[in-house]
Amino acid sequence: MLREKSCGALVVRRDEEDGKQYLLMIRHKLGGHRSFPKGHMEPGETEYMTAVREVFEETAVQIRIDCKFRETVHYNPMPGVTKEVVYFLTHTQQKHIKAREGEIAQVEWVPLEQVESSLTHENDKVVFRSAMKTLQAEE
Repeated sequence: MLREKSCGALVVRRDEEDGKQYLLMIRHKLGGHRSFPKGHMEPGETEYMTAVREVFEETAVQIRIDCKFRETVHYNPMPGVTKEVVYFLTHTQQKHIKAREGEIAQVEWVPLEQVESSLTHENDKVVFRSAMKTLQAEE
């Protein structure tokens, strides 16, 4: 059984103009589903380092991981492969985003109340609901 590990982040931004909170989402070219920025760990990286690097590579957004939220998802992307994805809840003030050429079709700021209905995979919905409980407790 081949094991893969990725790390990513749910990136929250409060808009200075309307005061609403938005979540950074990516839409993949392959399959067109929406999810959160994430990617494979490189040798020598910590989970935090991977999440920060991957979010920047995929969206051009600088993040800071400043809370204790850490959620893990396991799934089998193909027969004989087990994938573990670790997600962090992060914040940014940065509004400008840019999709990485190639695998990412679109990067967007989605209002928090629209995120769950726009997610394709149940794993992502579970992580989002858990992150929102943490976010509400922070406020």
